[in-house]
Amino acid sequence: MSSPYQIYLISDSTGETLDRIFLALKAQFKNFSYETNHFSFTRTENQVLKILETLNNKDNTIILYTIVNNNLSKFLSNEAKKKNIPCFGVLGDLIISFSKLLNQEASFKPSGQHALTDEYYKKIEAIQFTMNHDDGNLSNDLDKSDIILLGVSRTSKTPTSIYLANKGYKVSNIPLVNENSIPNNLKDKKNKFCIIGLTVDADRLVEIRKNRLNSLKESSNTSYINLEKISREVESAKKTFQKYRWPIIDVSRKSVEETAASVIKIYEISKKNA
Repeated sequence: MSSPYQIYLISDSTGETLDRIFLALKAQFKNFSYETNHFSFTRTENQVLKILETLNNKDNTIILYTIVNNNLSKFLSNEAKKKNIPCFGVLGDLIISFSKLLNQEASFKPSGQHALTDEYYKKIEAIQFTMNHDDGNLSNDLDKSDIILLGVSRTSKTPTSIYLANKGYKVSNIPLVNENSIPNNLKDKKNKFCIIGLTVDADRLVEIRKNRLNSLKESSNTSYINLEKISREVESAKKTFQKYRWPIIDVSRKSVEETAASVIKIYEISKKNA
């Protein structure tokens, strides 16, 4: 068996952007054995040289980097080329292209996305709001929400809400026990709330709830994982969503990221139609 690829992820900031890009990249290849080596806050030529000195197997190494300083980026690329190591900058060409398109100079400032801008404070406010409005809490000010998620227990309402909050959306999530558990102001079909119902396959929900009970070392609550009861629960929720004409997302085979992407798409459409 061949040795795994050594993936060197070199960033002039925290490396978060590069990690996300590599995560999306590797998902495209089924047979890809690799080990990652992370190097963050790389901002000098000396740091670059020290990193390259650590390479053990040059024939099986790939470098990916996000370095906005053009001189340092070229230095890394040239040094890697001397060693015949594949080296790819994942932001450089994109920044240059945007600079031409927008007809303005880029700042080429490392960690620029972490600056304390209005957008940053908006994100912090959204996270705080979403945490305070988790699981049906503070339902008296739902009108301040950008998005309201409803669903029966364990339909990924909380993780989806937190993910959306990190993108700047104020999200409230409400557990759906029955129609009476829905706040009355949401039932008004003339309201302008972006309300979305989350549903899941009953068999899948049984497994999720079993795992939840196991993690809590709880075995007495058998009705919580009863397939027949869950099937009725899921079907009742769907009928409720349809009654109020709320969009429905089936999360059975979706990751949190995929569910959030669907939520954002619905939200953007609702804003256009408001």
